Amino acid sequence: MTKKVAVLGAGSWGTVLANLLVENGHEVALWTHDATQVPEINDHHTNQHYLPDFQLHETLQATADLPAAIAGADVILFVVPTNAIRSVATQVQPLLAQSGARPIIAHAAKGLEVGSKLRVSQVLEATLADSVHSGIVVISGPSHAEDVATKDITTLTAASKSLTAAKAIQTIFMNPYFRLYTNTDVTGVELGAALKNVIAIGAGALHGLGYGDNTKAALMTRGLAEITRLGVSLGAQPLTFIGLSGVGDLIVTCTSVHSRNWRAGNALGQGEKLADVLENMGMVVEGVSTAKVAHELAQELHVEMPISEAIYKVLYEGAPIRTVITDLMARDGKPEFDFETTLQRD
Repeated sequence: MTKKVAVLGAGSWGTVLANLLVENGHEVALWTHDATQVPEINDHHTNQHYLPDFQLHETLQATADLPAAIAGADVILFVVPTNAIRSVATQVQPLLAQSGARPIIAHAAKGLEVGSKLRVSQVLEATLADSVHSGIVVISGPSHAEDVATKDITTLTAASKSLTAAKAIQTIFMNPYFRLYTNTDVTGVELGAALKNVIAIGAGALHGLGYGDNTKAALMTRGLAEITRLGVSLGAQPLTFIGLSGVGDLIVTCTSVHSRNWRAGNALGQGEKLADVLENMGMVVEGVSTAKVAHELAQELHVEMPISEAIYKVLYEGAPIRTVITDLMARDGKPEFDFETTLQRD
């Protein structure tokens, strides 16, 4: 059955998801805050800044008119940067209240809000009244826009407190190359998606410094351990972190040149300054702000996250990368698993 979907955010991921939904037979409005994108998308069917040389479906239409984009939508999908979610949702709330519509709200952002330290679904819950929607769904997992654009086989998770809403999102997105699984552990799915970006900055930095596969495997494995510890302390289910939005997303983000977080870390490892890296990227690097939030959460909850803390020191305290690596390796020896408290300390 054809659905009307409003995709909010015309970056690489938002554009690719909008294009996929059009190809799945749905009516899609792609909203952008940047009106200069609209003629290119509508007339030339490209979005060169975010997806060079990718041809969009000729029926995909963009607009800078938010009320027009969400009017009559069955689903509203937020694909703007994490720290813009609240601002856009604040604009959406009165429009939905006035219309009386109750669409499913979904998001495909991967971060934690600076200041509040909230997950994206929590920001949406705080901003959008229950009366204006039919559930909030998180879409997450190992996925680069560039690979989905070329129809590379991709599997993701649709997580929600409402299994009905999650199944509805699963249905409208699935096709021969794009598969979604449902999950009810929203906390775990969102934390896995956000925190792996921090570890990916570290993975890129190791590559930039010339370290090999052994080092990268160590970082990813121990990084997953501390992501899990923090997640469980916040109420997540441990098994979620060995799923698509945990180890799956960690692998793809820590090993691919398509990852902005990996590319940022790689540049830092090669000696570039953080301010220059972010300016040259031209897109949001979610792991930078998430590293700050993870640092604050770990301190508040007394969860040991030595790798994430080391990355925080590099990003926010100017610590030399080789120095923090030396410090990590000089820590006291410990068992890999302490089965009494394995999820609480390293």
